[in-house]
Amino acid sequence: MNTTAKPPRTIVDADTASARILDAAETLFYREGSRNVGVDAVVREAGVNKMSLYRQFSSKDELLRRYLQRRDDRFWGYVDASLERHPHDAAAALRQFFTDLAERAGNPAYRGCPFVNIAVEYPERDHFARIFVADNKQQLLQRLTTLASQAGARDPAALAKGLALLIEGAYAASQTYAADTGLLAALPMTADSLINTALLS
Repeated sequence: MNTTAKPPRTIVDADTASARILDAAETLFYREGSRNVGVDAVVREAGVNKMSLYRQFSSKDELLRRYLQRRDDRFWGYVDASLERHPHDAAAALRQFFTDLAERAGNPAYRGCPFVNIAVEYPERDHFARIFVADNKQQLLQRLTTLASQAGARDPAALAKGLALLIEGAYAASQTYAADTGLLAALPMTADSLINTALLS
């Protein structure tokens, strides 16, 4: 007996259908890749029909745009939650971010940075998804630079770039190293070393 079958499709209102479809797309795009997942798989996961999808989203590209925006909102929620724990101490806020990132990236369900995953899927740098990813990363670099300056780094831009590289490395390591290596546990200490060196310079 197949216990993994999706629930039967039902008639739902537009808002509910939109939410279900976006939830399904988010799950599937993140887990399997947006190019690998067709609209048939999305509607099957959502429990709606294909007509419902095209009523709410003009195309698969539009669904991808909404997925990226939702992931962007969630990402900045993570960032703000970390930084707001130390609103008056920029150096401590930076350290907190890496502590929280190590915990999040160490979760067995973590599939890496969704924006890195998208960048790998779409090699064309002028594709709207790649442009979205580049904008997200640039905003993060600017945020890190501001915090580095507030923390008193002698060269805020250099510290921000070093921390940005560390973040990207953590994303990749979360997928390439076995969990029992404990590699991500070294992330906060490594970030702390970079921050301390920049502040002492």
